[in-house]
Amino acid sequence: MKLDGRRESTNVEDRRGKGGAMKAGGLGLGGIVVALIIYFLTGQAPDSSMLQQVGQGTGTEYTDGQDYSQVDVELMTFCKQILAGTEDVWTQEFKKLGRTYQPPKMVIFAGSVQSGCGSATSESGPFYCSADQTVYLDLDFFKTMKSQIGADGDFAYAYVIAHEVGHHVQNQLGILDSAHQQMAQYGKGTKGYNQTSVRLELQADFFAGVWAYHDNKMFGSLEDGDIEEALNAAAKIGDDYLQKQAYGKTMPETFNHGTSEQRSRWLKKGLRTGDINQGDTFSPSYSSL
Repeated sequence: MKLDGRRESTNVEDRRGKGGAMKAGGLGLGGIVVALIIYFLTGQAPDSSMLQQVGQGTGTEYTDGQDYSQVDVELMTFCKQILAGTEDVWTQEFKKLGRTYQPPKMVIFAGSVQSGCGSATSESGPFYCSADQTVYLDLDFFKTMKSQIGADGDFAYAYVIAHEVGHHVQNQLGILDSAHQQMAQYGKGTKGYNQTSVRLELQADFFAGVWAYHDNKMFGSLEDGDIEEALNAAAKIGDDYLQKQAYGKTMPETFNHGTSEQRSRWLKKGLRTGDINQGDTFSPSYSSL
């Protein structure tokens, strides 16, 4: 991606210092990559097996003067620039709808973090918490994408952020709350619950594509190979692909994010059309998604 000279969002909080939550125990990122990726791009905060429900965070600032690697410095700048791009694009797109976009906050953490939805560890993967309208991300996740699942490239990383912001767009439009109410009625682990979750995730993929379409129109940000990077990442985190990697078989009734083909197709549709109105994943029959 071409990001030179791009502005950086001021809605990013760095909680990597020792004043933040304690480092998560147990296996490191490399050892739990499958579990981490399964929770990647979730439309809600990680479930109770990974979160202890607590009150909303206080927004404390965390600093300790720690020196970070050049890679981490560059990734932090990258995150700020991509978040700024989502702010610019969605502000414009909401104006077309006669609405006002309220950007989300992003918290960069290391190990574990307190969110408005509870406490989470890096094993949870990046997530969006609607309670505090914040995207949470451990920069090591990008390194894991590269080393463990072969999903590398700046636009693949941008897709991660844009997808989570896509859940914020759903929240702003009232879609997320409605879907979560439906899921609560179905009950966790049921067919209806999982299928509603898939619809949410595919729409967030579509919104990520819509963002990329307009970001490229505004800034000429896309380069040769970028789209392929994002589509490869979408394919690598499809439920069917991950289950085959983990268990050697697929269990369609447990899918909650969508297949590789579905995720790639909805991302591609957003990239091709740039039209938020073409991202209805709730009206079509489930089999046609």
